[in-house]
Order: sequence, then structure tokens, then C-alpha cells
Amino acid sequence: MALAVGAAVWLPLLHLFFTLDLPEFHRAHGLPPRARQLAARHIRLWTDEALRAEETARMRLRNAEWDFMGRSFLVWSLANMALRDPDLRPQVLPVMDRVIEETLRVEQESGFQHFLMPYGRVAPFVVAPARSLFVDGEIALMLGMRRIVQEKPEYAPLLAARVDLMVERMKRSPVLSAESYPDECWTFCNTVALAAIRIADFLDGTDHSDFLAAWVSAAREQLVDPTTGLLVATYTPGGHRLEGPEGTSIWMAAHCLQLVDQEFAEDQYRRARRELGRIALGFGYAREWPRSWVGPMDVDSGPAVPLLGLSAAASSMALIGAGAFGDTDYLSALHASLQFAAFPSTEDGALKYCASNQVGDAALLYSTVLGPVWDVVRGGGRP
Repeated sequence: MALAVGAAVWLPLLHLFFTLDLPEFHRAHGLPPRARQLAARHIRLWTDEALRAEETARMRLRNAEWDFMGRSFLVWSLANMALRDPDLRPQVLPVMDRVIEETLRVEQESGFQHFLMPYGRVAPFVVAPARSLFVDGEIALMLGMRRIVQEKPEYAPLLAARVDLMVERMKRSPVLSAESYPDECWTFCNTVALAAIRIADFLDGTDHSDFLAAWVSAAREQLVDPTTGLLVATYTPGGHRLEGPEGTSIWMAAHCLQLVDQEFAEDQYRRARRELGRIALGFGYAREWPRSWVGPMDVDSGPAVPLLGLSAAASSMALIGAGAFGDTDYLSALHASLQFAAFPSTEDGALKYCASNQVGDAALLYSTVLGPVWDVVRGGGRP
């Protein structure tokens, strides 16, 4: 009885020992201290070749995508950091260029499939010649964000060419979507591509507004789960749904849609928060799937905690959603969970989470600094 009473008293208070002040990880202006500490670790990875090779090899043993996405989230993060603190530009711009140029070199030498999981080579892509919107979209967004921070003329034709390819391939589909893997379109990747196209329009004076509006219209009609109202995670180029909504997809998708259709983006976030977002005893987490649909566990979803449906990967992406939509209560609860269960470790001013990896920490970094790039594009003025 004493143990039960003690647990009833202390468990609701446990999160207070792990709750950080909001400005530690989320600020409207300037850089949160956690962002500086996380960035220090990633910048070190890209200035220490041996350390980076070790980390890359470790990730590629599990999933080649993580190698690629770690690069993307880092560049996107550094772009927002440079806008938050212009004094950082001399430090972060060379790192951004190193990541972009190294990624383009690997793509050129080894092909886009270097960054895909093995099943990306098993079957032919429906649309020829074979390309992955996963790779094209994230590289395009890297190029666009880099140019927003400071124009680099040699990146302009690279971005324009990548956007033209993406749009041409997406238009071949009745739902205006291109494949990430053979006969498999991902909502995550298609919305990243839409954000990159919107940024290219802002930078270069092109106008894909009709295409962006048509994508949203097609998605509302054919890519929304009828039970939850959430965008499904994967589907064929013909619009046949392969999987239902997923936490590892919808949070980032809603964030990207902020550049395309703010109303639709907010609708998707609200629904995701209701269907997937949870706070229990002051700790926040996200389910990978809504209760109305349970998908297969894979390397992206990771294992889900029984009964709760808690997914570490979906919770990491939920940080991006909560930060993008200013959901500070949920954001604080998610960070309390990080402090409690992800085992933060700081060495020489560089922070990493021992229960995470480079791509996970890069996504966390992005969640603490996102906003300024989107604000520049939506505001229509250069920083």
C-alpha cells in the first residue's frame, strides 16, 4: 500500500526533474542553447574525416537512407541557424557547401541508389528513366535553403534542373506524385519536393503555384485516410494506397505544406496531434499509427511500445511538427521525454543523445531552429 501511495504521489511529479525551460530548445528569435550544442557535434562530424567515416559506416549498416537524411537535416538546420544568427555564416556556410558537394559527388559516382535501401534495386521504377524523389527532393531543398542564406550562382542551375525533373515526373501521375522507390510514392518525399519547388519559385521568379494547388487538391481527394483525415504515408503513382497514416511521415509533411497551403498544413497537424500525439504524466510521445490502422514495423518506424504504440522515430518527427506549429505544451513534454529516455551526453560543448544516432540528432537539431527559412519565403523578402 505504501509503495502504491508513493507511486501515486511521485509519478505525476517525475517529469519535473526532466523538464527544461522552453527557451533552452525553442525561441522565436536567436539560437536556443541546445541548438548550439547539437550543431557543435554535427559540425565536428563534418570537419573530422575519421569521425564522420565511423558514424556513416555505423548508420549505413542499418539503413543507407539515414546517411542521406542526416546530411539533409544538417544542411536545413544550418540554414536556419545562419538566419537566426548572421554571425554564424562564416562558420556554417563552408560546412553546408561541404555536405552538398560531397552528396552530389556520391550521387554522381555511385548513383542515387547509393542512398536507398536494398529493395530500391529489386524492381524497375514505373517512370523511366529511374530516379528517386526521395533523393531529388532533399537535394533540391538543400540547394534552395543554402541559396536563401547567401546566393551561390553555381547552385542556381542545379536547383532549376532538379525542380524541372521533379515537376515533369510528378505530372505523369494522376495524383501528381513521383516515386521514391519502385512503384512507391512517399508523402514525406513529395511534400519535401513541394517545399523545394516553392523555394525555387521564390528564388528564381518561376511560378508553379497552379501545380502546387493541384497537388493539394489531388491529395485531399485521393490521398487522405477516410477514418482519420490524415494523409496516407505511401501509395503508388496511380494513387492506390499502400499504407495508412504514419507518425514518421505526417509531422514533416505538415511542416512542408506550410509553404504550399497553410490551411491544409494546419488541418493535418491538428489531426496528427489528435490521432498520434500523446502526453502521459508530463512526458510526450507520438504513436507511429493511429488506433484505426496499424502498419508493419520497419527500419524507419522502429519497434513500437505495446499498448502505448509509442515510436521513438515518430516522436522525433513530432518535435518538428510541434516546433513548426508552435505547440509549446507538446514540445516541452517531448523534450522531457528526451531528457528522461534518450540519455543526453555533452562533451566539450557538443551534445548528442546516446539512444539516438546522427540522423536522429540532426532531426532534433532541425526541430530547435526551423522557422526562419519558411518565414523568408512566405514574407517574400531576402534576409
